Amino acid sequence: MLNLTNQFVQPAWRIALWSVAYITVLAVAVFGNLIVIWVILAHKRMRTVTNYFLLNLAFSDVSMAAFNTLINFIYAAHGEWYFGEVYCRFHNFFPVTAVFASIYSMTAIAIDRYMAIIHPLKPRLSAKATTGVIVCIWSLAVVLAFPLCYFSTTRTLYHIIVTVLVYVLPLVVMGITYTIVGVTLWGGKIPGDSSDNYHGQLRAKRKVVKMMIIVVVTFALCWLPYHVYFIVTGLNKRLSKWKYIQQVYLSVLWLAMSSTMYNPIIYCCLNSRFRAGFKRVFRWCPFVQVSSYDELELRNTRLRPGRQSSMCTLSRVDTSILSKDKSTRSHGHRSRLHSEPNNKNN
Repeated sequence: MLNLTNQFVQPAWRIALWSVAYITVLAVAVFGNLIVIWVILAHKRMRTVTNYFLLNLAFSDVSMAAFNTLINFIYAAHGEWYFGEVYCRFHNFFPVTAVFASIYSMTAIAIDRYMAIIHPLKPRLSAKATTGVIVCIWSLAVVLAFPLCYFSTTRTLYHIIVTVLVYVLPLVVMGITYTIVGVTLWGGKIPGDSSDNYHGQLRAKRKVVKMMIIVVVTFALCWLPYHVYFIVTGLNKRLSKWKYIQQVYLSVLWLAMSSTMYNPIIYCCLNSRFRAGFKRVFRWCPFVQVSSYDELELRNTRLRPGRQSSMCTLSRVDTSILSKDKSTRSHGHRSRLHSEPNNKNN
């Protein structure tokens, strides 16, 4: 583990500020991701392939936040390990496992979006297949992180390999897939789609892809300084004795750990169904109001198109079509009531 000697002891006020920063990350990450997990598991309408991967992402984030955030901070701030050898091995092992699970869940979502948009006629992943993919992700994560658990020290080469596998490679894959998907969604027509509500479907797909691109970019920005730090300090051992190295490490560590708290905020801001779920949880707050639209968003089944409240879940194109149909039916009904001579043609 990183050895920060007591020459880096900090004043109490600085420790207090860092404590507030790390506790904020812990609180927001744990409660936010638990709400995401609840929204997906408690509502049948939310149980989609993409959301199952988001569930796995939320689970890995909440686990890393709960088990590693404060422990990392205490060790980095004091330079001494207080938690025993067993937890030391777990502490080395679990972050890499959780990060691997997080980023490859995002990669799976990117590939799923690619297949759904570029090859819409091909069958989607079943619930069983999705579960299998998630199990494979965690299995590979455990294998990759095992050296950190078994060996007390690892070489710089290992950190480079980890960086490539849990950062560079998946980001390259996601960059390629989202570029192709983005060109298709914003620059052309979706293959195989010629339905009347095409524009409504297009807007919905754009929203999902936009949300996931923001999630990926946020993850990449949060973890980049952390990976660079370990590679650079591994190649140049003298940096570990630099006067300000502890503050640099606490900064890059906080930024990396903060990646666990942003996703729930992104979902809440950019997805109406997740936002409705968050409103339900915080409905006790005086400034949070749950509207009838929010109630409709998480219903287990869609309402029939003819009902007035169903317009909350339809696109503008759908609504205009329904309005025309309703107007036609109403006109025909009035004609029959007045027994006009040509009512058979209405």
